[in-house]
Formats: sequence, C-alpha cells, structure tokens
Amino acid sequence: MIWKHRLSYLFLAPFALCFTAFIFVPVVLAIVLSFTYFNAIERPRFIGWNNFQYLFSQDLVFLKYALPNTIKFALIVGPSGYIAAFLLAWLIVQLPAYARKWYALAIYTPSLTAGISMSVIWLPLLSGDRIGYLNSFLLKLGVISEPILWVSDQKHLMNSMMAVTIWSSMGVGFLAMLAGLLGVNRELYEAGKLDGIRSRLQEIWYITIPSMKPQMLFGAVMAIVSTFKAGHIGVELSGQNPTPQYAGTLLINHIDDYGSIRFEMGYASAVSVFLLLLMYVCNRLGFKLFGNKGDE
Repeated sequence: MIWKHRLSYLFLAPFALCFTAFIFVPVVLAIVLSFTYFNAIERPRFIGWNNFQYLFSQDLVFLKYALPNTIKFALIVGPSGYIAAFLLAWLIVQLPAYARKWYALAIYTPSLTAGISMSVIWLPLLSGDRIGYLNSFLLKLGVISEPILWVSDQKHLMNSMMAVTIWSSMGVGFLAMLAGLLGVNRELYEAGKLDGIRSRLQEIWYITIPSMKPQMLFGAVMAIVSTFKAGHIGVELSGQNPTPQYAGTLLINHIDDYGSIRFEMGYASAVSVFLLLLMYVCNRLGFKLFGNKGDE
C-alpha cells in the first residue's frame, strides 16, 4: 500500500521533514528538559516536577509580572488586532477594485517593516523628552504640561507596547480575511435580502462570517501566535532588559532571561511548556468559535 502511493509520500516528505526537525523534535526536547536541571554545560539531571513547583510557588517575577502582563497583553492586543483586521479588510472590499490593492498594501506594509518602523517611527514618536513627536504635539495643544515618559515609565510602557503591536498586526491573518471576504458568493447577499436581511450588520453576522469561517479561523490562530510571541517589543521600546519595574516583561522575556542569559535551560523549558499549553488552550477556543467538525 505504501509503495502504491509512493509519489504522494514523496511530495509530503519535505513538509514532514521540516515539521519533524523544527517543531516536533524541539517540542519533545523541551518537555523532556523541563523535568531536568540543565545549565548547557553539564549533562541534564532529572529533578522531576521541581521546575514547575518553583514556577508556580516561588518565581515572583513569573507570578507578579510575566504571567499577569502576558494575560493582559493577550486579552487586549489579540482581540483588538483580530477585529481591526476584519473591519479593515471589510472596508477595503467595499472600495472599487482598482483601489483595493493599494489600500491592502498600505495596511499590510507595517507588518513587513516592523523592525525599521521601530527606529524610524515609534522611538522618535514616543521619546520621553520635549522633542518627542507625541509629547511635542500634546504640549502644543495644552493637553499635558510636562513630557510623559511613554516607554521608560512603568505606568505607560504596557500601553505603548499594545499600540505598537496592534499597529503592526495586520499580517497574514489580515490577507486571509481579505481573501475570504472577496470569495463570498455575492448571490448569498441577494438571497439574504429576499429572506429579510435589511442592514450591513445583519449581512456580516448572518452571511459574511459563516461563509468565511476557514479564513476567520486562520486569522484567529495567527493572532494568537503573533500575540504570544511578541515579547521583545518592550525591550526594544524601553531600551532596558528587564523592562522598568518588569512592567513590560512577558513570558517570552522570562524564557529568554533564563535560557539565553542565565543558561538555566531546564527551567526555561518548563516556562516554555507552560506557554505552549496556554497557546494550545487559546487555539482550542478559536477552533470552538470558528472551526467546523473535522477541522480539529
């Protein structure tokens, strides 16, 4: 049977090899190392559940900052970016065909130039002195009386991180939604009007969203992944590692701290496994909302 379908397996081989080498093996190794003490020099030493016990009982940075910050960041940035992607894609679809590609390119570009935009746009904009673009503008309007430390003050850093992340979140998920909206059968809208649909909101709720569930699901998964991996934005904005008073420290930063700086690979793996489980739960929620039977 395998030999009969050998050509199919040949086409699947590149994906299977890449998946095994870059996803399956690293995940398995992370799970194994999470039960060990491993400093990247000595051989890993099995210590059972000690890493997880320390994580949930004694790691104050994790309990007081990294976990709450990550949950807050994910709950605001994930849904906000997802809804914004859908609304912008829907607005673009309403435009004439010749203008769609230019507006789509303009909205998609920030996700491609996030690194350049950080130094060219966001750092000058959010500079904490009087010549920072945002401070200068607000001072001229009389909204504020003295400059605000947008990225070095713990009260404002998280909000700045959210704004930058949402601005640059119109990536592949946005393009998938745009493609899904363009692929909706126009005859369904005509049939809907005959069935009593009278407003654009009803069209979106009863026709558009059900017709593009696969694209909505893909967009949800991409939003979840991009939100949880956007950990270094706080360090780039503030220029400090860790961020001021851990105000912008997320789980990714906590993993990087123990893995790349302290070289406590076993403990970093334990935090990684926890983050993996958190992302899995969120993805399951996305499947429940937009998936069909058989998609899981």
